[in-house]
Amino acid sequence: MTAHPSESTRQLEAAAAAALHAPSVFNTQPWRWRISGDTLELFTEPDRQLTVVDPDGRLLLISCGTALHHARTVLAAAGWTCTVERLPDPAQPELLARVRLGHPGPADPEAQRMAAVINRRRTDRRAFGDRVVDEQTLTRLRRFVEAEGAYLHVVPGDEVPALAISTERAAGAERDDPAYREELHRWTNRPQWRGDGVTPATAVEPALRRVPVRDFAPAGRAGLTAGEGVDRGAAYVIIFGTTDRRADLLRGGEALSALLLLATAEGLATAPLSEAVEVAWSRHLLTTLLSGVGEPYLAVRLGYPPAGEALPPQPRRAAAETIRTEG
Repeated sequence: MTAHPSESTRQLEAAAAAALHAPSVFNTQPWRWRISGDTLELFTEPDRQLTVVDPDGRLLLISCGTALHHARTVLAAAGWTCTVERLPDPAQPELLARVRLGHPGPADPEAQRMAAVINRRRTDRRAFGDRVVDEQTLTRLRRFVEAEGAYLHVVPGDEVPALAISTERAAGAERDDPAYREELHRWTNRPQWRGDGVTPATAVEPALRRVPVRDFAPAGRAGLTAGEGVDRGAAYVIIFGTTDRRADLLRGGEALSALLLLATAEGLATAPLSEAVEVAWSRHLLTTLLSGVGEPYLAVRLGYPPAGEALPPQPRRAAAETIRTEG
């Protein structure tokens, strides 16, 4: 049974709209969508690339990968099959993926679980408590990451200090760079109408942590305190792949989305940690934690959230700004 074109359009628009909630470095949301008939195309927005933090566009591709996975998840949760071509046209480097809608069928139960938490997933920069993330949960997360074409390394407790050192040294190098400070200021002082950037309301005051957390409010305007926990029960994982080719980085972003959504569905709080991959020598230190067998894409802190108020949402761009429907 072939869907009526208007039905296809509605499904693809819903998928692209859900992708507005995908996480991205500095909440830059560096993507846009084009819908034509039964096809949804994902493009980068190069002017949203962080030129200091992400000069090679690695984190831009990972961010766009999270949006792609969000869209795929919503389609699967609605019972639609689809085919995905990644980097389909070398003549159009900004075109990252082409999603072609297939036919309706049974909904994917796991996709439904993940789609249900898209609107409430948050990056939680507060400290997590003492409850330990168990091995069964980490195994399920690893399975979902591997299904997206990437790998998951759980950092052993005795190697967490190495992760902390590499993160702190990278963050220190960035703080000493005036260009970084200017870029941070630009993306943490956005006009409300822009619907992007990291707001002070979601920033956390500096505090003792097992692995440092980026200070998104260096002027002291953070809206959240770290809380009483010190991440004692947190798990630290590294998403990695075999290469840093564009296609693999995009798949790394899809794997990151799968990890974050499944973790949220399992009752965990999550916080991507990108500082250690933003500086080349620090990224090399992460490679040693992988025993040299992979290319680190991103670290993530996982844990059980503290009791208290729900986190405020990050701003999101308007659908009309990021989604264009043709025909």
